[in-house]
Amino acid sequence: MREVISRLSPKGWAIVGGSAAATVLFLVLVMHFASTPSYSTLLTGLDPAQTGKITSTLDTKGIPYQIQNNGTALAVASGETAKARIALATAGLLGSSSDHPGFELFNSQSLGQSQFQQQITYQRALEGQLDQTIDQIQGVNSAQVNLVLPDSQNELFADTAQNASASVLLDSSPLDSGSVKGIAQLVASSVPSLDLDKVTITDQAGELLWPTSGQSASSNGLLSKQSTERAYDATMAAQVTSVLDRTLGQGKAEVQVNADLNANQATSNSLTYANKGVPLTQQTSTETLTGTGANGGKAGTAGNIPGYAATNSGNSNYRNTTSNTTYGVDKTVTDTTVAPGAINSQSMSVLVDKSVPASEIPSIRSAVAAAVGLNANRGDTLSIAQIAFAKPATTSGTGGMSTYLSYAKYVLVGLAAAVFLFFISRLLRRREQEDFAGHPTWLHELTSPRPLASLEGADSEATELTGLHPPLNITRRQIEELVERDPDRVAQQVRAWIAED
Repeated sequence: MREVISRLSPKGWAIVGGSAAATVLFLVLVMHFASTPSYSTLLTGLDPAQTGKITSTLDTKGIPYQIQNNGTALAVASGETAKARIALATAGLLGSSSDHPGFELFNSQSLGQSQFQQQITYQRALEGQLDQTIDQIQGVNSAQVNLVLPDSQNELFADTAQNASASVLLDSSPLDSGSVKGIAQLVASSVPSLDLDKVTITDQAGELLWPTSGQSASSNGLLSKQSTERAYDATMAAQVTSVLDRTLGQGKAEVQVNADLNANQATSNSLTYANKGVPLTQQTSTETLTGTGANGGKAGTAGNIPGYAATNSGNSNYRNTTSNTTYGVDKTVTDTTVAPGAINSQSMSVLVDKSVPASEIPSIRSAVAAAVGLNANRGDTLSIAQIAFAKPATTSGTGGMSTYLSYAKYVLVGLAAAVFLFFISRLLRRREQEDFAGHPTWLHELTSPRPLASLEGADSEATELTGLHPPLNITRRQIEELVERDPDRVAQQVRAWIAED
């Protein structure tokens, strides 16, 4: 170490100083990253008024936190997540961004409240409890529930009693029909004498979410038609895209479907008569007469005057048959209910990447047309075009990847420091070799006693080389260092020179 320090030039001292400063900076950065706590998001969609209560609770417990998204999200230290949940749950602040109290209103009641005040308190508590319950549904940021509860004591007759009703205002991300129906069922089941059709749900934009059926065609009928068409378009596009991805490759095709569906439910009645009637009743009558006797007399006085005997006689045999049939009408009555969803027409657009050969386009057209059931007589259209697709942008992972990235940055910093130290040490070794290259040849080749005549050429060479160095007696310093390092070999060489004299 002393040898290296003694040989350092001003440039070498500058390099050593820069290396020391870089090492100190590296250590400071490592300590900073190691001491900085990592935060994980605990609550989102908070009401700013509720955020103050949550932060005060965390301050009381000494839990570090960060407020994000302009006061609507809260993150706590990763190691304090469980402790923060317990603290907020104890305070009744976990899982609810609602600022409306629930049944805890009954925890502190004063004496002497009237029946009207108790009824209002119960209604407020029920509304607040429903607010807190709906807020826990995924996708719902906040909810406002308003109830209209009839006064049953003022109703004398059950047939004149009014039913309860409820209105819900949601501040949420787009919800599917199943989630909206679940919220309506939840409210209807929590309020006595509240029917499902008496619940109204509206989003923050004023759009009616519930009820969505049994309404006029101009309101929810239109929404039902649009939702049905969107579901059909998404399903068909996903099916065709899946087929193209397996054949052409992932991301080589983009499919868009636009269908016109008949969302109306219809009932068809038909009446058919048969060509021949069906006999209902049949009657048959038979009349017979058999006998002997005189025939009637001749016409005139002789045959009609008493006393004249009949002059003719003979036998009689009479038979008569009649039939009567009543026919019924043979008819068939058919009642048919036509389910909604019939396709009026559909259009499809398929974009294919330029990397797909143009010779495969006709095969792709035939396969897509068969997959969606394309019918030209119905007005269906299919368009296929080739364009160069944009390269997908690389996005950094979130969630679980953030943990790996936090460890990766320490690894990268360590590798960078190792590479820096490697190049610094390499530079110092090169500098040392350059300094040693100026030494006299006879000095670093002094391994055994040599005669003085063999060193004359080495002395001239050493004189030329040392003339290029600064005005320092480098040869003397090197000899001194050699004497300190290997005194026995130097003494042996000196004795050899003395013996020659």
